[in-house]
Amino acid sequence: MKLKLIFILFAILFITSKSSSAQEVKTFNFNELEPIFHYQNDTTYVINFWAMWCKPCVEELPHFEAIRKNYADKKVKVILVSLDFGKNVQERLAKFKIKRNVNSHIVILDDPDADTWISKVSEKWDGALPATVIYNKNNRDVFTRQVSYEELVESIDNIHED
Repeated sequence: MKLKLIFILFAILFITSKSSSAQEVKTFNFNELEPIFHYQNDTTYVINFWAMWCKPCVEELPHFEAIRKNYADKKVKVILVSLDFGKNVQERLAKFKIKRNVNSHIVILDDPDADTWISKVSEKWDGALPATVIYNKNNRDVFTRQVSYEELVESIDNIHED
């Protein structure tokens, strides 16, 4: 009986600790987020702007997950910037991550002054989703549309090698 109770308590602690860490999706305004577009180190950054309500965004998410896994031993970092908003957005994103098996780093960009910050991300971007910036200290690629896995690989490999 005691062993069964200990097992149940352990299971509850394990489940709640996993779910609380899965729900940690930080929210930033653009001024707080902007530094990630200017790092000057030896890492290549793949930064995707997306939203749960955007069908092409959701369709391309598995590509970013594959990049995260396939480049895990290289200095490549995937960051998914959610433009979702509204009531319980962090909770909805946490559930979405679990349902879609998304393990890439997600942050929420909550900054209503898009006219100011979109051009700071890229002059090529009009704000439509999805959009992806791939860069390192020497090079930068911007996709202002849905991308294929092959396009991501080609861009990362070209940028990462230079």
